[in-house]
Amino acid sequence: MSKGSNTPVPTTALRVELGWRSGPGVPDADASALLLVGGKVRSDADFVFYNQPVHSSGAVRHEGKRHDGGRTVDTLVVDLARVEPAIETVVLAASADGGTFGQVPDLYIEVRDAGRNTVAARFDSTGASVETAFVLGEFYRRQGAWKFRAVGQGYSSGLEGLATDFGITVDEPQHTAPAPPVTAQPPAAPPVTAPPPVAPPVTMPPPAGPPVPMPPPPPPTAPVRLTKVTLTKAAPAVSLTKQGGTSGTMRVNLNWEVRKQFSGWGSKRGRAVAMHNDLDLDLCALFELSDGSKGVIQALGNAFGSLQRPPYIHLDGDDRTGAVASGENLTINLDHKQDFRRILVFVTIYEGARSFADLHATVTLQPQFGAPIDFSLDECTVPSTVCALALITNTGNDLVVQREARYLVPERGVSPQRTIDHAYGWGMNWTPGRK
Repeated sequence: MSKGSNTPVPTTALRVELGWRSGPGVPDADASALLLVGGKVRSDADFVFYNQPVHSSGAVRHEGKRHDGGRTVDTLVVDLARVEPAIETVVLAASADGGTFGQVPDLYIEVRDAGRNTVAARFDSTGASVETAFVLGEFYRRQGAWKFRAVGQGYSSGLEGLATDFGITVDEPQHTAPAPPVTAQPPAAPPVTAPPPVAPPVTMPPPAGPPVPMPPPPPPTAPVRLTKVTLTKAAPAVSLTKQGGTSGTMRVNLNWEVRKQFSGWGSKRGRAVAMHNDLDLDLCALFELSDGSKGVIQALGNAFGSLQRPPYIHLDGDDRTGAVASGENLTINLDHKQDFRRILVFVTIYEGARSFADLHATVTLQPQFGAPIDFSLDECTVPSTVCALALITNTGNDLVVQREARYLVPERGVSPQRTIDHAYGWGMNWTPGRK
């Protein structure tokens, strides 16, 4: 499609894919959607993005990123049949993280029929320079049907400028100015209080009919937080307290993709074959509570834990796809942060591979009331079947998340769990277990 053109789209479930060619020096980008009435959101709840991934109507969901063959794709799932009747337009946007769109090659937006897996519309955005946010396209109603329009409107003010332009209230960092110096002053005279005004007599209006009920306004929401934290080797730790994320729950998600390997390592040619089709990774956690009790959360032995009683950690069901929307998840109840001493989140290979080589994995920690924290795992170059992901430590007045991304190689006959226990000094006894 060319800029400004439009085309009809189905109202069944759609996948909106924002894609670009990744590589060294290429900024990350994030997809988002805004549901508009009269060109503005009704409330901040009509903004769907990485910090607010699902609209209350269920019509729009931010599914997340995947990496495939040198490309990165961020996905929104949209069901136009579920969009509320008042909504006239669904804006599809992108924001750059760590650079401008002039540094993002081959940027495009593609609308796919999720059921048939066919392309309904595609717009390749070109000519970007200093823009840090883009409206790439939009769905809009026309004579009872939905259409997609290629927009290509850029902003140099980033996601914040784009969001506020559509009526979003953004939670900005608070900067407190230093107080002026205090000097002694003579006591001030007491203020003169005027007598209260006399209210005029009240005239009762004539009886009226029953009031016409008004539709309830959208529920009030807190200002939207646009920040997110990416942990790296150079900056491996972050304070949950400073991020405002020490209450509610925190979801820890592990997702992965299997890269393709080539047979015939001694030659430049080779036949591409998909490896690890039956790969089963298990997200686990070692915990130590403030009363000294220790344990493990894992699928082995059905040790799924609990959010409402110790250890206040719960593991979701086992996943074998690695998809961002599902993947492996565990949830931590931060309302009981005083009961935690330390939590080590780790992953093991249960079956389907001998090491983490050729896997592209990403870890995301999403506090309910704080910025998301994410990081990628480094390339695995050792025969590792267990990897320490993140260490969460209670320092007494703070919860600190430390990126570990540490591959461990078990000795012969030693389980991955015992290996990570020994590396971090948990001191537990281990027996064989099965799912």
